[in-house]
Amino acid sequence: MLGAYLPILLLVIVAIGFGACSLIFSSLIGSKRPSKLKLQPYESGCDPVGTARERYSIKFYLIAVLFILFDIEAVFLYPWAILYKQLGIFGLVEMGLFIVILFVGYIYVWKKGALEWE
Repeated sequence: MLGAYLPILLLVIVAIGFGACSLIFSSLIGSKRPSKLKLQPYESGCDPVGTARERYSIKFYLIAVLFILFDIEAVFLYPWAILYKQLGIFGLVEMGLFIVILFVGYIYVWKKGALEWE
């Protein structure tokens, strides 16, 4: 019984050991000469502009959540397309219902103006 869990235990030990060794070696070998330039925030090679406490519009987050919501449907469409012949008419009706529900949600969001970028 215990022998079945031995590979998992070994993997966890190796993963924790690798993480600990990486942290220890990087702190021992790494440079320890901080400067104002090195401690400055890094933004893709550009000088930072403004403060980090800038507020974003809630529309940004709403668009991001809606993108994820409507993008996830591809995760459900792919297995359905693979098993289309095995599912038969039942699978076709269920996927049609799923797509109709998503389409109604998309129309609702569109009519509410949530997709308008100002």
